[in-house]
Amino acid sequence: MQENNRGLGLFTLLVYAFLLGPLIIIAAASFDPGTVLKFPPQGFSFKWYENIFKVKMFMETFKTSIFVSLLGNVFALILGVPAAYALSRFQFKGKDTLNAVFISPVLIPGIVLGFTMLKYLIIMYHLPIYLSLLFGHTVIMLPFIIRVIASSLSNFDFSIEEAALSLGAGHLATFFKVVLPNIKSGIIAAVLIAFLESFNNVDISVFMTGPGVSTLPIQMLTYVENHFDPTIAAISVLLMIFTAVLMFIIERIMGLSYFTKR
Repeated sequence: MQENNRGLGLFTLLVYAFLLGPLIIIAAASFDPGTVLKFPPQGFSFKWYENIFKVKMFMETFKTSIFVSLLGNVFALILGVPAAYALSRFQFKGKDTLNAVFISPVLIPGIVLGFTMLKYLIIMYHLPIYLSLLFGHTVIMLPFIIRVIASSLSNFDFSIEEAALSLGAGHLATFFKVVLPNIKSGIIAAVLIAFLESFNNVDISVFMTGPGVSTLPIQMLTYVENHFDPTIAAISVLLMIFTAVLMFIIERIMGLSYFTKR
């Protein structure tokens, strides 16, 4: 039994090394003072972190990524909250089909979805690139909004809503004053998860960007094609920290929501 535990512990250690090893290497290489990305680093310097803020396109595309992710989140919420509520609250014909349609952007390969949007939105209907990019990011965020909020609604006691209606409250007033406050933690978690999916997206953005319009991940790919310094490693470290902080917040929100309902 003890030998089995040791074997399991060793296997777990190897898995963690496999997963975390590349991240540790990139983090260490980002502090190398040299002009070429290499490992192990030959010194320690923050010069490449400073270089991030000196490259104008990094700042511009960062703003674009933030704006698209936030505005797309608003549109995804406007569509996703009613959809999640209807799918959780009512039983109707075609419910499974409708649910599959809403979830399909996660199931379809990103390259296929991105190419399809490029063909129809930009080439066929000649929509502006910025608008097409916003539409594409709204589509990929919608499944995450619906699934997380629907999960939160699965723990909601709809008899509370019925009680409010029986006491004379209107449907809209009941929805905004009774339902939404009880699932606000799920909504916040859904927004953060969808934001991360949009902000770090590459496969949709690479088809939806063009002259003068780009996102940070696409700009990072462009930079790598022409430069070999550790700047990209430095950005990657900052993005890892940013993602880890958001995931910690999401975990805390979902954890507090679970214990509150219990």
